[in-house]
Amino acid sequence: MAVVLTLAEVDETTRRLIDGFQRDFPLVSRPFAEIAARIGAGEEDVLERLRALSARGAVSRVGAVVRPHAAGRSTLAAVAAPPDRIEDVAAIIDAYEGVNHNYERENRWNLWFVVTGRTQEDVDATLAGIKRETGLPVLDLPLEKSYHIDLGFALFDAPRDKPKARALRGEADALDKRLLGAIEKGLPLVPLPFAPVADALGMEEREVLSRLAAMVERGVISRFGVVVRHRAFGFTANAMTVWDIDDTAVDAVGEAFAREAGVTLCYRRPRREPAWRYNLFTMVHGKDRRSALDVVERLATQAGARARAHDVLFSLRCFKQRGAVFSGREAAE
Repeated sequence: MAVVLTLAEVDETTRRLIDGFQRDFPLVSRPFAEIAARIGAGEEDVLERLRALSARGAVSRVGAVVRPHAAGRSTLAAVAAPPDRIEDVAAIIDAYEGVNHNYERENRWNLWFVVTGRTQEDVDATLAGIKRETGLPVLDLPLEKSYHIDLGFALFDAPRDKPKARALRGEADALDKRLLGAIEKGLPLVPLPFAPVADALGMEEREVLSRLAAMVERGVISRFGVVVRHRAFGFTANAMTVWDIDDTAVDAVGEAFAREAGVTLCYRRPRREPAWRYNLFTMVHGKDRRSALDVVERLATQAGARARAHDVLFSLRCFKQRGAVFSGREAAE
């Protein structure tokens, strides 16, 4: 779990680096030099800051965030682990290569994890393995529709207008997936980061840059840049709020929720009744519980009678958090 940085550890240059380059990372041969020029720093200073933030766990990686189902398949899943088994069950889940994130949340369904794979069969196999090894039912909630999925929001400046997501135009091809696999742990933090990637793939650097730019343009990569762990920057109240919305109104409500400044994720998933009644998910990242709940209360007022019920699942512990895997058998979206 990332530490929470103090204000003294996050100076103006670091703030400009983080808020300015969670997206729209320069896809050029010397990107860190270009970033340095834009924020009034030196290339090595930028690299040292990113290395230090990575070492502290505040930055996950510098690289691609891939759109759901653009290069594989995935689902959100949950189990209801008995309190005296939660660490053991979490360890079983974490051991699967296809599991990217695994959080304990405030709910009877208390372990929530993302499973990814090359195919739906890979995802199903991981879920079956977790069910078998834990002896627990698994709630499988694949994405049905996204209204807003973008965690690249400003951490220090005033909230900005949400960027409009590019329409997905074609999935990643085999070479795209090889490239995504080569950078799944992030770019090397060196002055020429794309050169070793190209060498490892037997490609020219210009082809790597061209393919990455094309995947951004086609919507396969939803953003390319500094991927942060929000808790490290003071956003410690991570509230997944689930809503039971009338099926005839869920798209309208989802689109309205997505426009709210405090909503960082908004998507529709299937009900699994009687175990799970909710069909709309929103994520709110707040610096404290009250600020997160204020956003939820605004959403509830906005939805009115269309929201028959909702529940707020604050995260308690993070057992696993990393980017999607593209290089293994269980390669992901």
